Amino acid sequence: MSKRGGFPGGMGGFGGMNLNNLMKEAKKMQADMEKTQAELANKEFEATAGGGAITVKVSGEKTIKEINIKPEVVDPDDVEMLEDLILTCINEALRKVDNEQSAQLGKYNIPGLM
Repeated sequence: MSKRGGFPGGMGGFGGMNLNNLMKEAKKMQADMEKTQAELANKEFEATAGGGAITVKVSGEKTIKEINIKPEVVDPDDVEMLEDLILTCINEALRKVDNEQSAQLGKYNIPGLM
């Protein structure tokens, strides 16, 4: 005779997994993610453009920390080129942050996180 209703395993669909163990695992994963996020926030990422003429450093929180421009690239008659180099460099540094975040936080495999 079969039971009516319910789920196999007796724990409401958890397949017999102890709910306390599940909660412990979730808390551990949360602590690990917070640690990873803090480590990423403290990291610096660097990018260059124009053959090293422009260098940008950003934090893992996407805050621009430093912009270095070599004097020889500054041409008052071609400000547009300098602006383009700076934009390119900043965007590359921010892409590096995004890639590192995806690599580090992607290991937690939580749908909708990234």
